[in-house]
Amino acid sequence: MRAVQSAKNHLDTLVNEGRLIKEPGKARGYQLPTKIRANTLAPVVGSVPAGPFNIAVQDIEGYIPVQTSSDENALFALRVKGDSMVDAGILHGDIVLVRHQTDIHPGDIVVAMVDDEATIKEFRRAGEKIQLHPRNDGYPVISLHPENLVILGKVIEVRRYLEGVYLIGKEING
Repeated sequence: MRAVQSAKNHLDTLVNEGRLIKEPGKARGYQLPTKIRANTLAPVVGSVPAGPFNIAVQDIEGYIPVQTSSDENALFALRVKGDSMVDAGILHGDIVLVRHQTDIHPGDIVVAMVDDEATIKEFRRAGEKIQLHPRNDGYPVISLHPENLVILGKVIEVRRYLEGVYLIGKEING
């Protein structure tokens, strides 16, 4: 019986995330969203540190194909530099797919900017402040007032290439 409830919980989560549609009144009325596009391209707009803050680079280096139910204009990708997120499985050289959104919850991994500096960190709240937590004990927690922070979006996918990264429009080695 626990397995059935567990499966129902997983289906409910997929419905809540918009990755599955439930037809009311039907026991097996689940469908994939019709607006999933297999050939959407997300721009790779440079790199962002998974480490201390650095100046954000926003030159389009190429594009990666993505399959999403999100608005394709709300997606962008970044190359990761640094190792502050290794315990979250985000490594130097990975490409992260980011969805522009301001509705962020504690525990979400975000791309955040302070002035012209960007970083990838785990989002948390601590009283009146926002905390950006690295997922590597070798880095400090960044604590800020909300007005000193801009959330660019939520990391929704991590891609790792074992050799050169082949973007549509360019090849990047390393």
